[in-house]
Amino acid sequence: MPAPDRCLLIVEDDPHLAETLAGAFTRRGYTVHTALREDSAIALAARLKPTHALVDLKLAEGSGLGVVKALAVLDPPPAIVVLTGFAAVATAVEAIKLGATQYLAKPATAREIEAAFAHKAGMAMPEIETPQVGVKAQEWELIQRTLAETGFNVSETARRLGMHRRTLARKLAARKAAGEDLGDMVDFED
Repeated sequence: MPAPDRCLLIVEDDPHLAETLAGAFTRRGYTVHTALREDSAIALAARLKPTHALVDLKLAEGSGLGVVKALAVLDPPPAIVVLTGFAAVATAVEAIKLGATQYLAKPATAREIEAAFAHKAGMAMPEIETPQVGVKAQEWELIQRTLAETGFNVSETARRLGMHRRTLARKLAARKAAGEDLGDMVDFED
């Protein structure tokens, strides 16, 4: 059940990633709201007054830095984590100057993002305990992450992972047969 004091605004222009993040943080007890564009994120934040915000730096429509700036003037301001696939020192510094709590490069886990929410200026990032997982679980996590990075293109994912496309297709088909939800984006026949 979501805690009333943990309202999260996710600003991410990739609807699949936004949905995945929303699910992960809902399971962690947050009330989650998502926005795909800068203007809708700012309007939603003004109305909701979130306690936490996860903001993608590069949005298809608008700027994540514009969202950070608008969130930072809320009273009280939320804990803001900027998440980006285009990590650069200059943008990290700018995001922090505008009011971000922390800046993370994609891919980041929900556990890493939640730790970043707790970050305070001048302190080291808290150590994130890595759960002990088996090789198969690690392989599956890498496959999922790479699939998302390639827009669920099986051939490109296989190339990046250094495996034959048919091998990857068999692994995905086995997961699907086992009842795992792979989404409608994965085409085993590509």
